[in-house]
Amino acid sequence: MRLTTKGRFAVTAMIDLALRETQGPVALAAISQRQKISLSYLEQLFGKLRRDHIVESTRGPGGGYTLARKSEEISVADVILAVDEPLDATQCGGRGNCHSDEDNNGRCMTHDLWSNLNFKMVEYLSSVSLRDLVQQQEGRGILLHDMRHKKIKIEGVKAEKPMPTIPVKKEVAPKRHLVNSVFNLAEQIAKA
Repeated sequence: MRLTTKGRFAVTAMIDLALRETQGPVALAAISQRQKISLSYLEQLFGKLRRDHIVESTRGPGGGYTLARKSEEISVADVILAVDEPLDATQCGGRGNCHSDEDNNGRCMTHDLWSNLNFKMVEYLSSVSLRDLVQQQEGRGILLHDMRHKKIKIEGVKAEKPMPTIPVKKEVAPKRHLVNSVFNLAEQIAKA
């Protein structure tokens, strides 16, 4: 049993979003670029996360996604289950009919083992909050890039801002009178 890319990508994108939640709505295109996840795939995942009230969307310029709840209130299990990721190690999907659809006693010999593993997985993933994962990333000293090209190093290091650019005035060549209508064309011909 393993977690598919759907669950992995959803958790990764949510960590990215939570890391930047103080900067306002985060565009999926930015998450896509930073995390190397297809934009269309992220749109599908975030549609499901929005329906489960894990994220909220803001439309228009400067729009994007924000967390619908505090990061400490969102567990990894919430994210994985919201995107329809099955957390099931049993062959039968937890129904107990591993060997036969009609027979209730058709459970395989290891059914209880896999059912208990399911319970432990959900229990563990429910105990890990998005905030825990954000703090883990902050502990690694990750570098955040916001949309204004500032580099902000987490851990209390001063922010580095790029040097302001000084506009250079360029010499502009005199404009030629362009012929943009039949009347101007006639006027140009008459002057020649």
